[in-house]
Amino acid sequence: MHITGEPDGPPTKVGVAVVDVLTGHYAHSAILAALYARKETGKGCKIDCSLFESAVASLANIGSNWLIAGKEAQRLGSGHPSIVPYQPFNTQTTPIMLAVGNDGQFNSLCQPGVLDRPEWPLDARFATNQARVKNRTLLVSMLEEVFGTRSRDEWVGRLDGKGIPFAPINNIEQTFSHPQAVARQVVQEVEHPRSGPVKLAASAVTVDGNKPKIRSAPPFLGQHTDDVLGDILKYDEARIELLKAEKAI
Repeated sequence: MHITGEPDGPPTKVGVAVVDVLTGHYAHSAILAALYARKETGKGCKIDCSLFESAVASLANIGSNWLIAGKEAQRLGSGHPSIVPYQPFNTQTTPIMLAVGNDGQFNSLCQPGVLDRPEWPLDARFATNQARVKNRTLLVSMLEEVFGTRSRDEWVGRLDGKGIPFAPINNIEQTFSHPQAVARQVVQEVEHPRSGPVKLAASAVTVDGNKPKIRSAPPFLGQHTDDVLGDILKYDEARIELLKAEKAI
């Protein structure tokens, strides 16, 4: 939270439980490594997955800046600490995200037919990324003024195909209906025993060109208790019924 939020605002949490999700991914890779090690050595191992350590390990360049250079991080809103311009800009309608990763892309951004500011890359204050980072506040204010002159769709038309990383900021409905989401089959539908058809987010990977299928719907509370106790833990029916009577399960 220390690095999330606007510079003049309070620390802000991320919109989803990202550390929980990251820890699940770390656990996933650790389990696969343990299974492979067991196959090679015949020995199992205990895996300890920490929410705290997953968060620290995922600090990426922010963590490296401190560990290697002793540089403390600050909140930059949606800006990038070492690349400018790399943030959303308001248009006449809805915001658009811009990610200008190098000097060539900045030059393309400023050309006629896009920003119509060909003189900016020739200005020593903006000619290199290092200079743009130093003059971040000035350049961002200039960009905000330009982007405010057209709608989001107009800017999409001007930026498309120019080799400049950008994207309109979609809401959740627009995300799931996006042509890329449809083409990549990011949604799967399963049959739930109580709710009928339920749509779920699919796996984020494909294997040999195929999406792994979701085999069952999310279980309702206690749906698999008998299966776990009986088939896996080998409890007999009388013991399971006793646990139910004692409200232990």
